[in-house]
Amino acid sequence: MTQKIEDNLAKIPVVNLLVSFGKKIKIPGLQGLSLYDVIEMYIIGIVRGALTTRAGGIAFSFFMAIFPFMLFILTLIPYIPIDGFQDGLFSMIKNGLPPETFDAVKSVLDDIINNQYGGLLSFGFLLSIFLMTNGVNAIFGGFEYSYHIKEYRNNIKAYFIALGVSLLLSLFLIVTVTMIILYQVALAKIDEIGWINTSDLNLFYYGRGVLFLIMIFTIVSLLFRYGTKQGRENKFFSPGAVLTTVLSLFFFYLFGIYVVKFATYNQLYGSIGTLLILMLFVWLNSVILLLGFELNASISRLKQLNKTS
Repeated sequence: MTQKIEDNLAKIPVVNLLVSFGKKIKIPGLQGLSLYDVIEMYIIGIVRGALTTRAGGIAFSFFMAIFPFMLFILTLIPYIPIDGFQDGLFSMIKNGLPPETFDAVKSVLDDIINNQYGGLLSFGFLLSIFLMTNGVNAIFGGFEYSYHIKEYRNNIKAYFIALGVSLLLSLFLIVTVTMIILYQVALAKIDEIGWINTSDLNLFYYGRGVLFLIMIFTIVSLLFRYGTKQGRENKFFSPGAVLTTVLSLFFFYLFGIYVVKFATYNQLYGSIGTLLILMLFVWLNSVILLLGFELNASISRLKQLNKTS
């Protein structure tokens, strides 16, 4: 796509062979564009799009929105007629956080529960919706600063879309926790009947993992679809959503090993080390989210350029 870049790569041994090979691989749906075109556009977007800076802005806003989001969910718990929903939610949060960080989060959640946070029309609940929406809106803002994004929504429209997406994500989280609880009840019933021993097969562990995987993929797909004006062109099973989901699972596994075996935050900073681990975790996930978005944005940009030419 960029002749100057191709000329420079042609001078590097081995790399020029990879470039030639990449040009021969045509990707379906891109009107004859090659794998090399996508990779080049993708790298340009990452380098020129200030990805890590945008990830820092997203991480800060998202971190500020975590507890208002949990306040919103915890306020809804009395209106959800499912026994054990709160325990199921806490279990899901624990499994979704790095090792040794849940205790710090749980203390804040316990404080929210014990301090009567009010009903659906309380000031605290309405404020939690506002702050929760700010977090999602910050993610959308990080998307729009991409090098490949050329069309923008006005601020009012973007905020209302962020509000709708926030409520939709909350609903999906509630549905996921409910499905996990019902799945656990179903396994207990199977054990009681005596058909199979589900605990020996770790069916709850694997089933919960599948539901958690579906939740991550769905949330990422919703963010990519409604995050920018061009996002409506993305399909639900977009390359960027698949990339972000796979990287998230792989990263969570490696980050868990790092925290347990190599990280020394608690030794250096004491109890505040847990907070630093959580902040690092959020920032790295923001980077992964942007990596997936940039892939979708690169493909969309290539399609636009191809139509123009």
